[in-house]
Amino acid sequence: MDELEITPSLRIPHDELSWRFTSSGGPGGQHANTANTRVELTWDVAASAAPGPRQRALLVERLGTVVRIVVADERSQARNRDLAVERLRARVAAALRVAPPRRATRPTRGSQERRLEAKRHHADLKRQRRNPPDS
Repeated sequence: MDELEITPSLRIPHDELSWRFTSSGGPGGQHANTANTRVELTWDVAASAAPGPRQRALLVERLGTVVRIVVADERSQARNRDLAVERLRARVAAALRVAPPRRATRPTRGSQERRLEAKRHHADLKRQRRNPPDS
């Protein structure tokens, strides 16, 4: 397992990932003072050979030139490493996802009626709050 599979067309070599471990200020109490459980994972998208030119342009536009993931959720460094890898995979996959173009549609008759009924109801409430006219 020398590559991290993001999508079938994108695999990041492990040597492109940069790891940094520091002491955690989160869960763990005094245990955190002796173990470096906080994990910081960075991936330089601009310098990476893994994505193609279109993928790289999309990633740089949506995530920036460097993707940085910081995890200090668990007391275990190994578990935090796993969480960091999963978050990197999810963030990069989401950035590569292209939404289908929206097709414009007309509002349905029911939605138009509900909107107009809500307007009438709101107007009635405001009318009820008014002071009665002086006669």
